[in-house]
Amino acid sequence: MTNKSIEQKGKGLGFFETYLTVWVAACIVIGVVIGQFLPIVPQVLNKFTYYEISIPIAILIWLMIYPMMLKIDFTSIVEATKKPKGLIVTCATNWLIKPFTMYAIAAFFLKVVFSALIPEALANEYLAGAVILGAAPCTAMVFVWGHLTKGDPAYTLVQVAVNDLILLFAFTPIVAILLGVTDVVVPYGTLFLSVILFIVIPLAGGYFSRKYIVKNKGIEYFENVFLKKFDNVTIIGLLLTLIIIFTFQGDVILSNPLHIALIAVPLTIQTFFIFIVAYGWAKAWKLPHSIAAPAGMIGASNFFELAVAVAISLFGLNSGATLATVVGVLVEVPVMLALVKIANSTRHWFPEVGKGN
Repeated sequence: MTNKSIEQKGKGLGFFETYLTVWVAACIVIGVVIGQFLPIVPQVLNKFTYYEISIPIAILIWLMIYPMMLKIDFTSIVEATKKPKGLIVTCATNWLIKPFTMYAIAAFFLKVVFSALIPEALANEYLAGAVILGAAPCTAMVFVWGHLTKGDPAYTLVQVAVNDLILLFAFTPIVAILLGVTDVVVPYGTLFLSVILFIVIPLAGGYFSRKYIVKNKGIEYFENVFLKKFDNVTIIGLLLTLIIIFTFQGDVILSNPLHIALIAVPLTIQTFFIFIVAYGWAKAWKLPHSIAAPAGMIGASNFFELAVAVAISLFGLNSGATLATVVGVLVEVPVMLALVKIANSTRHWFPEVGKGN
C-alpha cells in the first residue's frame, strides 16, 4: 500500500473513528474521576433529570442524532414503509425472541453459574433488572450506531417508530409474565419525553434545516459542504455523553465491582446473541447492509432510561434490579462499538442498496 493510499484510508475513517476505542476508554476514566473528586458535578447535573432522563445527556444525544436526520429525504420515509422485511426482522427479534432469551441467559448465569457468588434473593433481583432491559429495545442510541455503520437513516427512523408503538402495548405483559408480577406499568412520561427529545426534535430540526439550506444554497452545497461540517459531531457527542454517564455511575462501579462484572456477563452474551439473530436473519433474507445493521443494533441496544425508571418504580432505587439496569448502561457503549466494528467488517456479505427489500 502506498503512502497516498494509507493517507486516504485514514482520512476515510476519520481521526475520531480510527482511535474510537481509545477515546471511549479515556472518557470512562475521566467520568469516574470527575464523579469521585468533583461530586458537585453529578449533583448539579442530576437536578436536570426528568422522568429518569438526563436533559444534558438528551441534548448530547440530540447532537449525535441531528446529523443523521439531516440526511433523511422525507420521500424516502414513505419508501421505507414499502419494504417490510427489515421491519419484520426488527419486530420479531425484539418482541418474540429478545425478552425470553434474556430471561433464559440471565437466569442461567445469575442463578446457576454464579450461584456460589450471588445470594439467591439478590440473583432474583438482578434477573428482574435484566428482563426489564430485555423488554426495552433502543430508541435513541440506535441512530448513533446506525450512523457509524452507514445505515439508511429513513429506514432506521421507521424501525424505531414501529418499535416504540409496539412497546406501548407489549412491554407491560411481557415483563409481567416473565417476572410474575402484576403491577408493571409503562412510565409514559419517560417514553413520551424520550420520543420528543430523541425523535421529534432532531427530526424536525433536520427537516427544516435541510429544506432551508437546499432552498437557499442548493442540494450540491447541502451534500458536499453543509453535511461535511457535522462529520465529527456524532463522535464528539458520544464521547461527552460517556463522560456524563460515568460521572453519575462512578460510585456504583467502585462499590460493586464483582457483582457488576458478574451481571455484565449475561448482558454481554445476550447482546451479541440478539445481534447475530437479527443480522443473520437480514443476511438470509438478502437485505442491504444499510437496513441489516440498524436492525441488528436496535435489538442489541437497550432503552435504558425506560428500564431504569421501571426498575426503580417496581423494586426501589437501591434494589438489585435497578443496579442490573445500570450495568446495562455501563456495558452498552463498549459492546455496541464492538458490534459496529463487526457490522462494518462484514459489509461485503450483503447486496448493494436497491437489491434488497
